[in-house]
Amino acid sequence: MKKKHINILLTSSGRRGYLVNYFKKALNGRGLVHAGNSAPGAPAFYYADKSVVTPLIYDENYIPFLLDYCKKNAIKAIIPLFDIDLKILSKKKDLFAHHGIVLIVSEETVINICNDKWETFQFCSRNGFLCPKTYQSEKEVLAEIESKRISFPIIVKPRWGMGSIAVYEACNEKELWFFAAKTRKEIFATYLKYESAEDVDDCVIFQEKIQGEEYGLDVIHDLSGNHVNTIVRKKIAMRSGETDSAMVVKHLELEQIGTRLGNALGHIGNLDMDVFTSGDSIYVLDLNARFGGGYPFSHCAGVDLPKAIIHWVLEEPISDELIVKHYDHIMQKDIQIIDMLLGQHGGY
Repeated sequence: MKKKHINILLTSSGRRGYLVNYFKKALNGRGLVHAGNSAPGAPAFYYADKSVVTPLIYDENYIPFLLDYCKKNAIKAIIPLFDIDLKILSKKKDLFAHHGIVLIVSEETVINICNDKWETFQFCSRNGFLCPKTYQSEKEVLAEIESKRISFPIIVKPRWGMGSIAVYEACNEKELWFFAAKTRKEIFATYLKYESAEDVDDCVIFQEKIQGEEYGLDVIHDLSGNHVNTIVRKKIAMRSGETDSAMVVKHLELEQIGTRLGNALGHIGNLDMDVFTSGDSIYVLDLNARFGGGYPFSHCAGVDLPKAIIHWVLEEPISDELIVKHYDHIMQKDIQIIDMLLGQHGGY
């Protein structure tokens, strides 16, 4: 029986060359992996079968461009890799579905909960998950400190934040006011300005700092939103807000938290989830409804979500693609140099 053919487009591919390779290996000759990015120097272009420079995500031509590109190149599925991209594409799932293209992105309500850190806090509170106490103004924080309900240090960060951009730790009132102003300024000097424009007055949040051990979770659902597996990674080292070294571990309580939260959220595909354990408590820090920077550690432990996604899109059964094959192996990201002149695949 001849296997079905499928072409994949990874949008906002940036430096996710490893994901391009994961999908190429998963396809095993059954199709091509296309990498899209608004900047022409994206390292992912080096690894892709084909690449294309797209309009900026908020450009009015972005969606028409993607749709036209997909039709011309027989793209069957789009996997966005950037938070802002998720928000824009989540509104257009029906449009792409009408043309036989599967958008691997959760519903808009889910994306809003994950991208908006204030909404994340409220979602966790409503559903019985612990989250660092979160506030929307300096005055609120200072009143809580004065009443001794919280104490310094306080984390100051963008409400719609990504990575470690404009995240600061304030140890006293003077620093609190200073870092709040600095964060606001930096937000509107970066791509964070797009989502932050939704609420300019409340685009910064303030959180109590949780002391404890940090973990990352991949909470995996199929394309109908059914839970399949939760993988737990113990973080060993971080770099620029992304996991640099980690190991996949067995941790039943964290697995149960991730599974319960995923079921309450109702995402599809991967949910990248950051948590802290502090004493007997587990705090949810961040939710990202996409492949996160920690996914490669799950992949190296034997999980193959790209292969599972391909099977799901083609309505084929999966077997052991999402089962961890080994635990407690310390893994470390590496840095390598690529010659972009060798990576000119079509669009670059």
